[in-house]
Amino acid sequence: MFNKVLVANRGEIALRVIRACKELGIKTVAVYSTADRNSLHVKYADEAICIGPPEAAESYLKHSNIIAAAEVTDADAIHPGTGFLAENAQFAEGCEGSWITFIGPSVENIALMGDKIQAKDAMAKAGLKLIPGSRSRRRKRGVVQTEEEAQKIAHDVGYPVMVKAVAGGGGRGIRVAHNDISLINVFQTAKAEAKAAFGNPEVYVEKMIQNARHIEVQILADKHGNVIHLGERECSIQRKQQKLLEESPSAAISDELRENISKDAVKAAKSIKYTNAGTIEFLVDNENNYYFLEVNARIQVEHPVTEMVTGIDIIKEQIRLAAGEKLDIEQKTITCSGHAIECRINAEDAENGFTPSPGMIQIYHPPGGPGIRIDSHAYNKYIVPPYYDSLVAKLIAHGKNRNEAIVRMRRALDEFVIEGIKTTIPFHKKIMEDERFLNCQVYTHFLDSFEG
Repeated sequence: MFNKVLVANRGEIALRVIRACKELGIKTVAVYSTADRNSLHVKYADEAICIGPPEAAESYLKHSNIIAAAEVTDADAIHPGTGFLAENAQFAEGCEGSWITFIGPSVENIALMGDKIQAKDAMAKAGLKLIPGSRSRRRKRGVVQTEEEAQKIAHDVGYPVMVKAVAGGGGRGIRVAHNDISLINVFQTAKAEAKAAFGNPEVYVEKMIQNARHIEVQILADKHGNVIHLGERECSIQRKQQKLLEESPSAAISDELRENISKDAVKAAKSIKYTNAGTIEFLVDNENNYYFLEVNARIQVEHPVTEMVTGIDIIKEQIRLAAGEKLDIEQKTITCSGHAIECRINAEDAENGFTPSPGMIQIYHPPGGPGIRIDSHAYNKYIVPPYYDSLVAKLIAHGKNRNEAIVRMRRALDEFVIEGIKTTIPFHKKIMEDERFLNCQVYTHFLDSFEG
């Protein structure tokens, strides 16, 4: 086991990792930008090192600064958290080159899954069904070079289609086209965005699955060939491919589909010799066909809902697996108890296009009571900086069934007080009253017709 872990992140996820390390008896090092000097992860870690100015490119994304901080503090492992460098193969390789363990998948896993077309090739070989689109043996790597080529593919698979960045992820680098004219308009835009965001202008084209559900399966894999799944999560309520609310288990899929999709996730992980924690993501259509979407080679923001229904601490498992330990959990011993829902409380004004709302939190009063969990780094007088992701808190409600989880979430949202900035608390209150949500009739384009 590790003696000291550096947490290469900020906010609630950094705090979450620090707490897991403390429970394992591991010392921790926090890194922070000058904008985060008063953040809770800095206060709760055993040591803390400033790694640069507020801009992420000069601090939380600066490989050399983070690895140097680990070397100076004699940390023998780095946990990347979510976002920033969590799925950066070069950073993981840099850790290895400095004899520091990267707590996550292997460099090979990250690189393979980071290239969306290579990932689809690998999953197709594993037997998973792919969304119809430009990936084919006749088209090198599935990359589409011209508008004319994109239009031909769109005519083959049928509109609407999505133009996606090969190096994309996390819902970024995606544009939708409903006809030839809109495809011409978005094609070059998508390429330019891909180049700016990922340094790679390559794009591919896929059919857009109408009324799709976004279902993902949590997996854990050790370095000895053992892979298990911890059930699925329903992540269909999204805005611009960014998740806003997650549940576990999905109340909208059958037991047969649940078993099949979970088995395929494990099979896929084994086929690429995946290690550590990861998520295999799928789109499910109206006829219960499911298609491979992508692999998130990291811990997910929404991991708490899985923890609540399984009782398994996924962060601790990540650390143990990175240290080379064998999984001490067998698939047959895993049971899911009840239902959990997570609402992402962001510093955003939902009534005005979800515009960011940074600033000082004048009053912060989190909810409590049976079945309620809060993962947050906020506190009274905390200043939400404008430089990073707007997540302020993750509010999780657990109940013996979905109805009880919803009732508890409503209560918790009513109790949750954050004053001084705008948040998405009112938005989530409206979701909890929406008839389609209550009847499990949610799809990835749910918000397009949401009148909240």
